[in-house]
Amino acid sequence: MTLLAFLLALGVLITVHEWGHYRVAVACDVRVLSFSIGFGPALLRWTRHHPRTAQETEFLICLIPLGGYVRMLDEFDSEVSPADAPMAFNRQSLRVRAAIVSAGPLANLLLAVCLYASTGWLGQHETQAILSSPIAGSVAESAGLKSGDRVLRAGTSIESLQDIPSLERLRWWVLQQDTAPLFLDVQSQDRRTSHVLSLPALAEETFQSKDANGWQMRGFSSAWSRPVLMEIQPGYAAATAGLLRGDEVQRIDGRLVPDAATLRTMVRASGMYQMPVIQTWDVARVGGGLVRVDVTPEQVIEGRQRWGRIGAQVGEVPATVFVQYGFVDGVFQALSKTSDVTVMTIEMLGRLLLGHASLDNLSGPLAMADFAGRSASLGLGAYLSYLALVSVSLAVFNLIPIPALDGGHLLYYLYEACTGQPPSVHWRETLQRVGWVVLVVLMVFSLFNDVVRLGWLP
Repeated sequence: MTLLAFLLALGVLITVHEWGHYRVAVACDVRVLSFSIGFGPALLRWTRHHPRTAQETEFLICLIPLGGYVRMLDEFDSEVSPADAPMAFNRQSLRVRAAIVSAGPLANLLLAVCLYASTGWLGQHETQAILSSPIAGSVAESAGLKSGDRVLRAGTSIESLQDIPSLERLRWWVLQQDTAPLFLDVQSQDRRTSHVLSLPALAEETFQSKDANGWQMRGFSSAWSRPVLMEIQPGYAAATAGLLRGDEVQRIDGRLVPDAATLRTMVRASGMYQMPVIQTWDVARVGGGLVRVDVTPEQVIEGRQRWGRIGAQVGEVPATVFVQYGFVDGVFQALSKTSDVTVMTIEMLGRLLLGHASLDNLSGPLAMADFAGRSASLGLGAYLSYLALVSVSLAVFNLIPIPALDGGHLLYYLYEACTGQPPSVHWRETLQRVGWVVLVVLMVFSLFNDVVRLGWLP
C-alpha cells in the first residue's frame, strides 16, 4: 500500500508539473522534443499518432521516478536549422520563456486547488474541535481553557469570529496567526451556552526558537478523549498491577485525570526526574464500579531522556464529525487553503534560511512515502489532502532561485531583464554545477533526516 501510494503520488505530481511546462511551450509554438516522467533508462516510450504540426514529441517513462523533464529545441543544446530556429526556446521573448518556466509550479498550485476542492466536495470525517487540558502555565490555561472545551468559533477579534468545523481546521487556523491575539468561542462540557476566551498576542521573541510552533507555544494540546486503557501489554506495569482493558482512570494519588492526554503526561512525568514510586490509581471498571489499584510505572532511559511507562495504550479514539462543502464553498475553501499552505511553506523556507528553524524539519522521499501510505490508509479524502500539500511544496521548492530549478532559470531571466543580456554560457554552466551540488547535499541531508525520523538508526 505504501509503495503504491508513493508511486502514484510521484506520478501525478511530476506529470502535472511537466505538463505545465509542456502545454505552455506548445501554446507558444516552441518545439518540445521529449516529455519524460523520471530519469535514467526509458521503460516506455511513444509518440502521438497524430501530432500537432512540428511537434513530434517523444513521451517517456523512465526508471528513476524522482523527477522529470521537458526538453525543448534550444540552440544552447544542439545545432538548429534556420528553418526551425523560430521554434527554438532560446529565440523566444523573455516573457514567453518566463511563462514556460513558471508554468510547472503554477500547474502544481492549480492541482492543489483542485485536490482541496475535491476533498471539500466529497467530505471527510475529521476530529471534533474538543480540546484536552492545556499545557500547564500556558496562555491557553491562563485564558481559562479547560479539558473538554469544544471550540465553536475562532477569530483574531470578537467581530471576526468564524465557525470551526473540526480540530484539524482549528489547528491549521491557529498556525496561520503567528503572534496575533486569539478569541475562541467555546462550550464547556458542563454548560449549554458558550463563552468567549481571549488569548493574548505572543511576543515576537517566542518564535526565535528553532522549534517554535504557534499551536504548542499557546499551550494547546491534543484532541480530547476519555482516559481509558485500551491494549494492555503483558509483563509491563499495567498488567502487573492488575489493570484491565476498558478501565477509565479517575484519579492518580488523589489528582483528577480529566482526559487521556493528562494521563499520558502524568505517566511519562513519573520517571523523568527519579525512579517511579508506587501510585494509587482510582479507576472505573466496567461492571466492577470504582476500583483502587497500586501501580508502579517503569522508567525508560534513552540517551539523556527519561520517562515513565506502564505498557498500555491510553485513550479511546476521539469523536469525529463529517465535514463537507458545497460547490462554491468548496472552491473558496480550496483557494484559501492553497494560499495559506503556500504562504506557510514560504515562511518555513525563510526560517530555515535564517536559522530560525531546525534543518531537521527537512523531509525526503522516505518520509514522503511513509506519509503517503498513512494518508492512503485513512481514506480518499486524507490522501487527496496529502497530494495537495506535497503539490504546493513542490511548486514552492521549484521556485527557489537555485540553478537547475525553475527558480534558477527565472533568476537568469531577471538578470537579463536588468542588464539587457543573458548570463554568459560559462557562468550558466558553472552555476548549474553548483546548483546540482546543492540539490545533492539537500537530498542526502533529507534522507538522513528520514532515516532518523523513521527510527532506522540504532
